[in-house]
Amino acid sequence: MLKTQTSAAVSVGNRYSGTEQTPEDRILARLANALDRTLPVPLGIQLRGLIEFGIALGELPTGQRLPSVRELAERAGIANMTVATVYRELREAGLIESRPGAGTYVGDGHISDGVRTTAMRKIQQRIEALFEEAEQLGLAPTVVSSLVNARAARGRTATRPVRLVMVGNFVDTTQQYADRIQDYLGAGDTIAVTTVDALQAGDAFPQPCDVCITLAHRRSEVEHLVPTGIPVVGLSFIPAEETRKLLAAIDPMARVGIVSIFPTFMALMKPGVLRFAPHVSEVDVRLITAPDFEAFLGSVDVAIYASGAEAKVKAFLPPGRQAIEFRYVPDPHAIRQSLLPVIERLRSATNTNEDQPA
Repeated sequence: MLKTQTSAAVSVGNRYSGTEQTPEDRILARLANALDRTLPVPLGIQLRGLIEFGIALGELPTGQRLPSVRELAERAGIANMTVATVYRELREAGLIESRPGAGTYVGDGHISDGVRTTAMRKIQQRIEALFEEAEQLGLAPTVVSSLVNARAARGRTATRPVRLVMVGNFVDTTQQYADRIQDYLGAGDTIAVTTVDALQAGDAFPQPCDVCITLAHRRSEVEHLVPTGIPVVGLSFIPAEETRKLLAAIDPMARVGIVSIFPTFMALMKPGVLRFAPHVSEVDVRLITAPDFEAFLGSVDVAIYASGAEAKVKAFLPPGRQAIEFRYVPDPHAIRQSLLPVIERLRSATNTNEDQPA
């Protein structure tokens, strides 16, 4: 998503010269080359958006080392203070972390301990309490161990449905994400949907809820909006297959207009479109709030818009012009690797609690 034609050319050049790029080199090139000085958005906002959405889309995975402030500032031709400010804001949001003497790395999306670590600590506390109670009742540790081993040998017990809540940017697209995730869940599992704006406006968080799901780059923000005790899982997203096909089929001579809702997303949309439509040469970008928005749509043959902008695009796009939503879907690998293990741990913990006498 962050890769541009320029960075691709750099990669090819290095390959022919016998110099192999490291992952850090590729990230440095992508971030620097994706900054667009023709956009009416400050470069600092663009840079933050590129990193945030790179994390959200899984292109900057947890643990990935990021360029230093000096390296990125020099390569992008921007002030050190601009990069330092962006890194500070991302650290405060829990998206990246600094390791003394080692550099800056993509974090796990929040500052607190991970779900797995927290779960292990809870189980350890229960094990300690179990052996203390057994000692008070006069049972030897070997007896307790035998009981635990016998229970483990029985395998998994029947499970009750898990209740999930998906928190996104817009209700319609969030429901689409939830529908995709539902395919990976059990028959009785349910997903309710809400938005970040709704929760910030004071709307009640949907209950009951066992686990909350959101976009990877908004995880830290959502954690502060969710009731205490509900784990929040951030998922990465990829362009939908139907979107990729529509972009690849655009007429090479078409005048393409890209419509973004968020300023931080503008610098990412153009290379994202060109990734699947490299044959298109005439491409321009506008914010949905731009004063010349209606005239802009009147000048294009194809309008490619971010999810959530459909109503306004179709209200002003002249008849006979093509409109394509740049839709994302949850990354199936992220669902399997990040969400499903959490659901199984929560399901198992719930069963353990229900087995205990009232």
